[in-house]
Amino acid sequence: MSTFDAMGLMKGINDNLGPFRKAQSETMTGFGQMSKAAMAEGTVSAKHKELIALAIGITQHCHGCIAFHIKALRRLGCTRTELEEALAVCVYMAGGPGLMSSADALSAWDAMEPAA
Repeated sequence: MSTFDAMGLMKGINDNLGPFRKAQSETMTGFGQMSKAAMAEGTVSAKHKELIALAIGITQHCHGCIAFHIKALRRLGCTRTELEEALAVCVYMAGGPGLMSSADALSAWDAMEPAA
C-alpha cells in the first residue's frame, strides 16, 4: 500500500496557500486566469491537456501537481486505461523516477475512486 496521501496533500497545499492568496492576490488571480485559459476546452480537449499537465508533474516529481491533476482527470471522465497509457509515456520519458511518481499517481487515482 502506498504512503502517498493525495487528499491530505491537496488539503495541506490549499490551507498553506490561503494566506499567500490574500497577500499576493494579483499574482494568484493572474495564475488562476492563466490556468483557466491554458486548460480550457479547445482543439486539444481539456482531458488531454490534463494528461499533459499530469505528465509534466510526474516528470518534475511534483506531488501536488500529481494530486490536483488526477482530481481534474477524474472530473473530466478519464478512464484508468487512459491514465495508464499516459503513465507508460511518463516512464518512457523519465525512467525509474517517472515510474516512482507514476506509482503515486495510481495511488491518488485509487484514493479518489467514487464511492459505489
